[in-house]
Amino acid sequence: MSLDRFYPIFDNVDWLRRALRLGVRLVQLRIKDMPETDLRPVVARAQALCRSQGAVLVVNDHWRVAIDEGCDWVHLGQEDLDEADLPAIRRAGIKLGISTHDHAELDRALALAPNYVALGPVYPTILKKMKWEQQGLDRVTEWKRLVGDLPLVAIGGMTPDRALGAFAAGADIVSAVTDITLNDDPEGRLRQWIEATR
Repeated sequence: MSLDRFYPIFDNVDWLRRALRLGVRLVQLRIKDMPETDLRPVVARAQALCRSQGAVLVVNDHWRVAIDEGCDWVHLGQEDLDEADLPAIRRAGIKLGISTHDHAELDRALALAPNYVALGPVYPTILKKMKWEQQGLDRVTEWKRLVGDLPLVAIGGMTPDRALGAFAAGADIVSAVTDITLNDDPEGRLRQWIEATR
């Protein structure tokens, strides 16, 4: 299955529902601070919702829950890789996306044979405090050369207009968070994203 070119990230099922209703086909559920017992039914609802709409759900970080709930994809940051049981993830048939920010992290990610690699922040982002400066489009081009046929996700400060530059630089997929969730008209912004990436 090829992945859609637009990859929004949300922290609850209500956002997923709104996005899927408009035609989003690839989405990440990123919930940071929730006890695992509370998280399980949320992931189960998200997975059922995405499957019913023919969309791909990627679960951020929570690989145990993803395995238990029969999910198809997990996304791990570099810190998460330290804790994750990668053989268990593979045995469960779950596909893996990995965040990268520098060459050492990219080398580590590629050694793990992921199903996509993410690079960020391409532009300044307000989502979280990062120790990395913006990567820029030249780095997107460099990463694409290094990852070859592996899908490359550009994330960080992305907008529909910037997405076009990221695609031209070599990104296969563009991800967004706050550009949608903090927008005064999130549905309208989702429509702009879909139009810009289809």
